[in-house]
Amino acid sequence: MQEQILRKFFLGFIQIHILHHAKKEPFYGSWMIEELEEHGYDMSPGTLYPLLHSMASKGLLVKEDRTVDGKIRKYYGITPLGEEILIEAKKKAYELFKEIK
Repeated sequence: MQEQILRKFFLGFIQIHILHHAKKEPFYGSWMIEELEEHGYDMSPGTLYPLLHSMASKGLLVKEDRTVDGKIRKYYGITPLGEEILIEAKKKAYELFKEIK
């Protein structure tokens, strides 16, 4: 039960993390899984890819197919709406963390 509650809280942090990296440069899913693991998040492909698709369908990310070593790899980059949301989310997170530190 506790893990489910924390997972729901962390989902928002993960989405901010995704937008942050998408703003730096487009990324592919397995790279993001490794990046999130470095920060203590245990994210499976079955959880990450639906999240990326959802963020893309909401206009926060754009998906681009690239051929790498003869295989098609999907890269995700940030959209202008995603950049606006990231700016606002960072402001809100900063205010929250100042208060709860």
